[in-house]
Amino acid sequence: MTRRFLTAAGIGPGMRVLDVGTGMGDVALLAAELVGAEGTIVGIDNSASIVAAASRRIESLGKSNINFVVSDPAELAVERPFDAIIGRYVLMFLSEPAATLSALRTKLKRDGVMAFHELDWAGARSIPPAPTYEQCRKWALEAVRLGGADPQMGTRMYGVFVRAGLPPPTLRLESITGGSEDPSGTVRTLCDTLFPEAFVSVLERHGIASAATIAADTLPQRLAAEIAELGSVIVGRSEICAWTRCQ
Repeated sequence: MTRRFLTAAGIGPGMRVLDVGTGMGDVALLAAELVGAEGTIVGIDNSASIVAAASRRIESLGKSNINFVVSDPAELAVERPFDAIIGRYVLMFLSEPAATLSALRTKLKRDGVMAFHELDWAGARSIPPAPTYEQCRKWALEAVRLGGADPQMGTRMYGVFVRAGLPPPTLRLESITGGSEDPSGTVRTLCDTLFPEAFVSVLERHGIASAATIAADTLPQRLAAEIAELGSVIVGRSEICAWTRCQ
């Protein structure tokens, strides 16, 4: 979840925020900057080892307004409701995301903010088509699906929020877009990070593509060269945030 998404959703000074599926605390750190010293962040994750690692990280950074708890989101016991509940790349891994949001709603104060940031791979594309990028896009979408996640959760969030009994959310989308000479450098970053090692193992395990066929070690260079040769503009995966104020 980017700082822009958090700000747009209404995360601000003095708020008490729950970060669901906090992982190593990246989103918790962003939120902590916005709530300031008077606010607090509680990050939850169902992995004790990840929570321990995140706690050590936060301690090393000297952050005193972030705490981590090992818990399932729906089962978290709270002494008082939160001003906001946020999460990044969480709903896509849940079999019943609407049920989870409905349970989380009970931990949110009246007029509190519910905001989640998820991916959607369906909009990724290249114009004119760059064959290597198009193949990687298809492989990535399949790897996410085979890994047990919903590769289009970003655009499904509107329906998930409504089914959870929440007010219809506002949606915002960001995506890396540009050509080979993109001055911001984000296109090159996209080429470098488009295909993580985990995707290779998933595709190979399911017989979709072999490591030799993917050749991940040279993939960034091949992508960049092809985009430059064809003069293509590439559009990365969609980063979508949904937020609403609960009544």
